[in-house]
Amino acid sequence: MKKYDVTGIGNALVDIEFKVTDQFFADNGVEKGLMTLVDETRQNSLMNVIDTTHAKMQCGGSAGNTVIAISQFGGKSYYSCKVADDEMGHFYMNDMKDAGVSHNLNEGNLAAGITGKCLVMVTEDAERTMNTYLGITETYSNEDVNEAAIKDSKYLYIEGYLITSENGKAAMKHAKKIAEENGVKVALTFSDPAMVKYFKEPMAEVIGASVDLLFANEEEAMIFTETDNLLDTREELKKLAKHFVITQGKNGAMIYDGDTFIDIEPYATTAIDSNGAGDMFAGAFMYGITNGHSYASSGKLASMASSKIVSQFGPRLQWHEAKEILNRLNP
Repeated sequence: MKKYDVTGIGNALVDIEFKVTDQFFADNGVEKGLMTLVDETRQNSLMNVIDTTHAKMQCGGSAGNTVIAISQFGGKSYYSCKVADDEMGHFYMNDMKDAGVSHNLNEGNLAAGITGKCLVMVTEDAERTMNTYLGITETYSNEDVNEAAIKDSKYLYIEGYLITSENGKAAMKHAKKIAEENGVKVALTFSDPAMVKYFKEPMAEVIGASVDLLFANEEEAMIFTETDNLLDTREELKKLAKHFVITQGKNGAMIYDGDTFIDIEPYATTAIDSNGAGDMFAGAFMYGITNGHSYASSGKLASMASSKIVSQFGPRLQWHEAKEILNRLNP
């Protein structure tokens, strides 16, 4: 028996989410729909012109959101990450604890520095745009990878955003090697179209011969495989991953279970915020496959969960909502 269903590695960012208009992007030179890395000065300048009255603050990062989702559905998850010994770092650590996720952080080992923050700007069309200052998480390295936690997990889950730094890429490869040498399955998410557009070669280097499970949305999958239709895309992905999930937004998702393709139907919803939808899909799906559900059943759970997420503000379910979704899956 493994102690954890999933150990995740990724950036530790305090998400500060708020609503903006398209005019805000035009006025402040923000590229809509992408995750853009910025320095602290740029992030602070944006904060100064944002109405943060109704902003929502939670611990996040792509893989952070995913391991929290696993915990909320009743799974056992661990997060290996890095925050600083500052107010935001302590907020992150306590929020992760409240979410039921084990982690490598404690008050005695937090380094001096600035904890990373992500400004999540949501427009009326429900699209999310992120400006991220990585802070100390940019120095995430092999030393921050918890080898024991990986060995004691069913899956290692690797966040694609780590690819932007050399030490992050090295940590991805190091963690993957530990998992493979100890019979632990490896899952990877591309995280964002920008990661496969600008870091394709490093990402391919991390994937190596293959991964056990790959998560990508349609745009990411097509950019990485250099294809222009889904049929070609999915055939190319077979060369990279033993199993994969292609999320398709309002059209649901497509899952390859290693043998056949499974179409996952979307659930009717009114989208107001797409932030965290992909992270939630991955978390619910990984909870499912590590807790006795089939790929089809896990996909259904993930589709229900992500449809709920886009219908509300913020990337996280309430605990009772996760329980209600599970009850719908298993009436």
